[in-house]
Amino acid sequence: MSNNIATRLNAIRQQLEVNQIDAFIIPRADEYLGEYVPARNERLHWATGFTGSAGMAIVLKDRAAIFTDGRYTVQVRQQVDGSLFEYLSLYDDPQIDWLIDTLPAAASVGIDSRLHTLAWYQQAKAQFDKAQINLVEVNNNPIDVSWLDRPAPSASTMTLFSHEGAGRNSVEKRQQIGALVKKQGADVALIAALDSCCWLLNIRGNDVPRFPVILGCGLLSANGDMTFFTDLAKVPNNIAEHVGAGVSFKEESELASVLAKMEGVKLLADPHSANAYSQLLAQKGGAKLIAGTDPVAIPKAQKNSAELAGMRACHIRDGVAVSRFLAWLDSQVEQHIMHDEAQLADKLESFRLQDPLYREPSFDTISATGANAAMCHYNHNNGTPSTMTMDSIYLVDSGAQYIDGTTDVTRTIAIGKVTDEQKKMVTLVLKGHIALDTARFPKGTSGQQLDAFARQYLWQHGFDYDHGTGHGVGHFLSVHEGPQRIGKNVNGVALLPGMVLSNEPGYYRADGFGIRIENLVAVQPCQALQGAEREMYEFDALTHIPMDARLIDKSLLTDFEVNWFNQYQQKVRQTLAPLMQGDELAWLNKVTEAI
Repeated sequence: MSNNIATRLNAIRQQLEVNQIDAFIIPRADEYLGEYVPARNERLHWATGFTGSAGMAIVLKDRAAIFTDGRYTVQVRQQVDGSLFEYLSLYDDPQIDWLIDTLPAAASVGIDSRLHTLAWYQQAKAQFDKAQINLVEVNNNPIDVSWLDRPAPSASTMTLFSHEGAGRNSVEKRQQIGALVKKQGADVALIAALDSCCWLLNIRGNDVPRFPVILGCGLLSANGDMTFFTDLAKVPNNIAEHVGAGVSFKEESELASVLAKMEGVKLLADPHSANAYSQLLAQKGGAKLIAGTDPVAIPKAQKNSAELAGMRACHIRDGVAVSRFLAWLDSQVEQHIMHDEAQLADKLESFRLQDPLYREPSFDTISATGANAAMCHYNHNNGTPSTMTMDSIYLVDSGAQYIDGTTDVTRTIAIGKVTDEQKKMVTLVLKGHIALDTARFPKGTSGQQLDAFARQYLWQHGFDYDHGTGHGVGHFLSVHEGPQRIGKNVNGVALLPGMVLSNEPGYYRADGFGIRIENLVAVQPCQALQGAEREMYEFDALTHIPMDARLIDKSLLTDFEVNWFNQYQQKVRQTLAPLMQGDELAWLNKVTEAI
């Protein structure tokens, strides 16, 4: 591989000469700036060999560096040749500062402005200007020019998403969002997020792994009319009837010329999520940029009754699939048959595959035995999968894309005997999970305000975890949907009825074990609250999968918490029992007995 990479680096360096630049920045992101990147856009991987989900490389004429975060310190050294790249930190070694320290004044740094947000571009340009370094937008990305065996774009066609499943047709949605565009003082909005475009048009696609969207970009007018720029070969013949009046489809390559002719148009765009290229081009073409958030984000996040019905239905079927896997796992352990992490992940998917509405995983399954689970974003595909051992803990975090919704669940499982210390830690995590699940909060409360509910018991004992407590989840869309989040330092977006989030506190002991207990919950108005003076909300759990009572130290739970646990397990049993039989049903009845 490293011979390959050395050859590729040389090709990139030849392009530095062609473009008369001294450095080129290679982010992980592609032009859609989403979390998931199609194989043909994995430029960072092509240039370095690194497969992680976050990182950046910088190639100079005589040296190169790769920047990754704490999740990837081990992996980057396994995958990237240290004789070709220096290993640096995304956070401790800010890339622009590093370039300023490395390059002389009057040097030129090249970027492909499609792969960076406008906010990043503006900040980088300001820093470079001070240091008298030129920031150059390169027309032909050196990687795209050099990557001769680049994978072809996905050829799968767009799928039409039923208006019944969506709860509303595209015309209603576009008019609602158009009114929001007008309210922000704009004529047109750049709809750059792939899931926002798909939600607006009630379409889905198969262009990006784990994320059922079609590649493209939208321009939405204040009157609700929309142009969607995409690969026209993917657009089915009956599309006009499906999306309703006011939508036109154009080749994605035409977006640039449309943006360049926006003289006098007030264009709403999100500088933090839409790419710099589009906004700079519109600005050069005479548009007035109005910086704002994606107007689709909040309406999309607030699921309507049809979307919530789909989410509930798919969570019950998903509950059956995962429970059948857990029943199988227990029987294997009883027979002392130990599988590796990859076999376990494949076996879990085999149960989901029996559902005709299942499409694909909603993210790469985290199947982690023993010490591997202490790396909270572990991926068994990045090395040799470990085999389970007796008397350990197994953590499995997985999710599914179904036609009627998206799931994400983590269960922590006892394999044989576990220590009292492990039980204590699982129980502290469970207490936090229960505290968040049962929280009531007034309208206007953000996920940042609720985060400490989930951490309080760990904190009391001097422990914590280094990830957020909850992320939003889409409706047969992104398993990591914004803007709603629960975390220490997240945005102040208020949680609103219909939003779906994860509740997933955890604990990780380096080289020891990892614990996470995750359910998805929907925000709803408080059902049984008398005499409230404020509009109050609560969470309703969507996930129906047993939790492992063998890992719990009941003496650390209050009566309220014991009741919550028993009621949750009982509800799981009542919901799933009619859909299970034989040994699997016997297993379900046994593991959901009251503690």
